[in-house]
Amino acid sequence: MADLGPQELRILVAVADAGGFSAAAGRLGLTQSAVSHSVRASEARIGAVLFDRGRRGARPTPAGERAVGHARRILRLLAVMAEEARAAGRAEGGDGCPVDGTVRIAAFRSAALHLLPPVLERLRTRHPALRPEVRVVRELGAGTAGEVLAGRADLGIATLDGPDGIPPGLVGGALLEEEYALVHPAGHLDPRSLPLLDWDENCGSYTRDWWRAQDWIPRATVQAEDDAMVVTMVGRGLGMAVLPALSLTGAPDTVGVTRLGPGGPVRSVGYVTTPEQAATRSVQALVRELRQARRPRAGEGRLRY
Repeated sequence: MADLGPQELRILVAVADAGGFSAAAGRLGLTQSAVSHSVRASEARIGAVLFDRGRRGARPTPAGERAVGHARRILRLLAVMAEEARAAGRAEGGDGCPVDGTVRIAAFRSAALHLLPPVLERLRTRHPALRPEVRVVRELGAGTAGEVLAGRADLGIATLDGPDGIPPGLVGGALLEEEYALVHPAGHLDPRSLPLLDWDENCGSYTRDWWRAQDWIPRATVQAEDDAMVVTMVGRGLGMAVLPALSLTGAPDTVGVTRLGPGGPVRSVGYVTTPEQAATRSVQALVRELRQARRPRAGEGRLRY
């Protein structure tokens, strides 16, 4: 039976984060032999090889990725346990039970830029001792949900495959459904004739299915790093794009936005967290504020029909 203590969990996380036993030992103030011995003992108790050893260091195996993710989450819960216990102790003295400590958030770029700031303002007003930590994560591959599963974030703002598309092992909910729109240089008489600009994260399966059914959408001639770059290039007359509403918040007047109609695609944006983090007061406070998030409309009133 695997029965690992906090120090053994910290060593597993340190080896994964540092990419090797020597580097992990330096971070933890231990000897390399102590780190190596601890990892071997953990592997024996778990019954699986957790790291591939090589000349270039150590990389988690698939079993190791899973184990390290659980280790991060357990260590995080130990920290939250102490934070919430201290808050409850203060409440017994008659000061109420404030939410304090930290809450770690992973968000994709447009959500971090346009959705989170008012949420964090309200959170600070209601819980001034709570410290949000926000990391911008590209919504590719595992994306923000992967950060939560790996224990690097308590909550992720994620794009979901529909309103109920919560990844396995997580809980959460939809926050908003944002429409996509045709984005083009303002005043252009025939925007559908322009070259298509696209960006890497614009990859929702539902959106792509819709794209494939449109005979007027050509193959992208420019693949940009992010949606902000696409908006800038559209504003300079370099092409047209199909973008979701969050990406168009604050778009300059040089950008025109045309609705795609009732059959156009939408993107579901929601939050995901682990079942254990969902029970913590910091995440619950954050979710309450997220549910009050403003629902955006593409183009902010500059839509054409």
